[in-house]
Formats: sequence, C-alpha cells, structure tokens
Amino acid sequence: MTPSPVLTTLLPLLDDLSRDLPQAEHYRRLLLALRACLPCDALALLRLDGDLLVPVAVLGLSPDTLGRRFRVSEHPRLAQVLGSRGAIRFAADCDLPDPYDGLVEGTPGRLQVHDCLGCPLTIDDRPWGLLSLDSLDPARFGHIDLPSLEAFTRLAAATVKACERMNRLTRQAEDGRKLAETWRQVASCATSRELIGASQAHRHLLKEIDLVARSDLSVLISGETGVGKELVAQAVHQRSERRNKPLISLNCAALPESLVESELFGHVRGAFSGATGTRGGKFELADGGTLFLDEVGELPLSVQAKLLRVLQNGQLQRLGSDQQLHVDVRIIAATNRDLAEEVRAGRFRADLYHRLGAYPLRVPALRERDGDVLLLAGYFLEQGRTRLQAPGLGLSQAARDALLAYDWPGNVRELEHLVSRAILRARARGAGAPLPLQLSAADLDLAAVVAPASVAAQIANAQLPHYGLRQAVDAYQRQLIETVLTHNHGNLSATARALQIDRGNLHRLVRRLGLVVTGRPDRRAGSGSDSDTHQKIAPYLTGC
Repeated sequence: MTPSPVLTTLLPLLDDLSRDLPQAEHYRRLLLALRACLPCDALALLRLDGDLLVPVAVLGLSPDTLGRRFRVSEHPRLAQVLGSRGAIRFAADCDLPDPYDGLVEGTPGRLQVHDCLGCPLTIDDRPWGLLSLDSLDPARFGHIDLPSLEAFTRLAAATVKACERMNRLTRQAEDGRKLAETWRQVASCATSRELIGASQAHRHLLKEIDLVARSDLSVLISGETGVGKELVAQAVHQRSERRNKPLISLNCAALPESLVESELFGHVRGAFSGATGTRGGKFELADGGTLFLDEVGELPLSVQAKLLRVLQNGQLQRLGSDQQLHVDVRIIAATNRDLAEEVRAGRFRADLYHRLGAYPLRVPALRERDGDVLLLAGYFLEQGRTRLQAPGLGLSQAARDALLAYDWPGNVRELEHLVSRAILRARARGAGAPLPLQLSAADLDLAAVVAPASVAAQIANAQLPHYGLRQAVDAYQRQLIETVLTHNHGNLSATARALQIDRGNLHRLVRRLGLVVTGRPDRRAGSGSDSDTHQKIAPYLTGC
C-alpha cells in the first residue's frame, strides 16, 4: 500500500529524533513538516513561560519575532488557543487583534482578512505552549480536518518532549541546567531580565555562565559600558545553588569613599558622625547568597584590603566594632576598566584582582554578536508596546538594515534607549494612521549618531595642519559641516540637529566659512540677506 503524503512528510521527523541536532533545528524541521502538510504563509511554535509566550521557532515571520515575548493577557487570540481543548480556527472577519500584525513577511501593515489556526500543546497533562498558522488566503483552512491537525500537534508535543529530554540529559552530563528552566527562574526574580541572543559569541557566554554558576568561585565580569554585566551576574546567581538566597548589589562608583566601607561591612552606633544606630552591611545581607560588586575598580585601596580579608576567611568587622562576624558569601564583581592595567598603575591590589578573577567572564560587545541586534530590538519593541502604549509595532526592512549596519558603541543599553525613542517618534508620526506602526530608518535616526562620529574619526587620522589655530578650527568646521550635509542630502535642518546647534547659527557659520550654497530654496528661510539660503550646499570650499 502506498503511504499517505502526510505520513511520508512526518516520518522524517521520527528519524530526526535520533539525530544529534540542535534543539532549534528540531523545531524548525517540525514547522517545515507542518507547512508541507498544511500550506500557509506563517507558522510559529511558542513556549508558555508563566504569562508569556516565547517564540522558539518561526517560519514566514520577521527575524525579530524570536526576540519578542507575548503576554497572554494582552493577546486574546493566543489566550483563546491556550484555553481550548483542541485546534481552533478564527473566522476571517474576526475582530480580535492579531499578535503578528506587521510581522508576517511581505505584509508591513495590519493583517487584513486572513485565515488563522491555533492549537495548544500539552505535555504530561500540562500546557506547554501552542502552534499557530496564518494564511493570507482567507479560505485556506476551510477544508482542513481539525482532528488531523490535533494529531499532528500530538506528534509535535512528542517531538518537543523528546528534544527537551535529550537537551536536559546533555546538560546534566555537563553539570549544567536546561536553559529554559533558567529563564523561568530568572523571570521569577523581579529585578532580573532575560538574556536574549542567538549569536555564537552569546552562546559561548551562556556556556561559560553555566560552567561557573554551580561552583562557588568568585567571578569577575568585564565588558564595555552597556553590554549587560549586571544581567550576567543575575544569571550566574539564578543558576547557582544559592539561587534561593539573596542577591545583593552594590555600585561601588555611586558612593563617596567615606561611605563605601560602612555599606559593605556595616557599622555600630557612634562609629562616625551621623551613625545614630547599628546597621549591618551588604555582606551580612547577602549571607548564604551572592554579593554583586558593580564597578569594583572604583573601590578605594583602603577598602580593597578589608575586602580581601573577607574573601580569604569569611570574617568581617562592622565599622567601629571589635567583634568578628562570619559570613558565607559568593562574590561576583564587574568592571569596564582594564583591572590588569589598574594593578600595574598601583590603583588596584594585585592580590584582590587575582582573588576576584578566579573565573573571568567577558561579555561581548553588541557589534560582536552577529544578528542579535534584531532579536534584542524585537524584545524592546514588545516591552515598549505596553509601556509606551503603542500597540502593533514592527520594523521595516530599512530599519533592520540600519540596526545591523550601526556599530553600537553604547551596546545593548544604547539599543534599548534608541528603540524607546523610535517608538515615540513612530507613534507621533502615525497618529490616526492604521495600526500596526512600522518603525522606519528615519524613526531610528541613526544618521545623527553615525555622521559626527565618523567625521571625528576621519579628522583624528588626518595629517596635522601647518597653519594657526583659527585656520585649523575653520578647516575642521568646513570638513565636518560638509560631511554631515552630504550625509543628510544637503538638508540644513537635519544637519543642525545632527551637529546639535541652532539652525540659525548653522546658517551664519556656513556663510562665514564661505561654503557655496546651491539648489532649491529652503522654505523656512527668512527674508532679506538670508533669503538666498538654500537646502543644498555644494562641496566647494574657499580659503582652504
């Protein structure tokens, strides 16, 4: 007997279960098999994590979808699917908002009339997540046998269960912990946020975190400003045996030198002016748990010596007291300084440096994490959707290209702030327009950041002038203004914003430097002597 096409499609999935494939690849092949059986435009496999649905595999949806987290209470379609006992089909004219508005490839706006299916996934009698299918053809799923889809869903659940079991066994053999369990633990901590990324550099960091977390070694986290060193510290704590004990943080750069010792070790009444009572320090609060010392390179040398004694024997004294206290605390420290250079310069103790750096962790810069910027942007967009009351947010292709092309000197923190600003711009620009909003490259406004930085690099590498200071400054201003104008296609208003100067001052500076003005008139120009100021400036310089 000739096997059915459905069976022929599904049999390779069973073979895949015995193959050593990454979990993400197992899920991708699962969706490919489903699309072969049920042709559609977009599919997603989402895992339930508390009140969040986390995409673990998608087809036909934009790459940033994997970075999003869909809160069930805010997406009625997803809530209905999770609450159903089997597959559910939404009417083509259903007025419930679609969570994938603006995310289906080739449909930048709101999904109009389309066909939508969803089926919950249950593993060991507990909800695990769901499968969703979308088709731009409103009649695509009209003749689908829903019980057959539910049968496929049971196979999908078996695939998921087998993948997770293999993954768990592998990580146990490596004395690690399944990443999904760690995310659930991190989500339960009110002060922590998820580490998101799929790049090789990010995966390497996660493996290093897994490796050191279960030990009691001190960890020294290094990296540029804004890379997420505190999130890494939280992840190490949440994966450790101390996860049910407190994680106490102290920013060593945020306190004056006179208060650092008291904050760390506590004090007794009368120890110093203003000490009206006895108070325990951060070490006592963290007893049994973890103490995170952010910007540890800022600690005064006098405090460094006392910190070293606590690390060596676990004993401390409150400021002004002779009594010895014993604490069991794991230290995680972070810095954006080169502590080895600080040791050579005599600003940091070598013995404390080696004690803190028992296990160094370097957090890669965002520019080293290929493609992670889109996942992070999707995560921040989903956060901003609720926080800034801007439902239905997507990224245009030009915006994605701009995000990928930018160097990100401020790393993840810069990306988070940039996305928030872009959401506000898009919301103001799209007032009254159909949802969802598509963030454009102009909303990101990366040109205002890129242009001056690139020009500064060019000037820094240029040959020194052989004339006076005033001439050198004028030459620099000419080159800077010309480059930024070219980048902004001769638009004076945009150039003034990029240079962070008043537009009228830019007009006067252009005239004084002798930059020749050409092109169509600027509609904002005034009358009189300035009425001949135009939007386009030719690269013609005088006096150089």
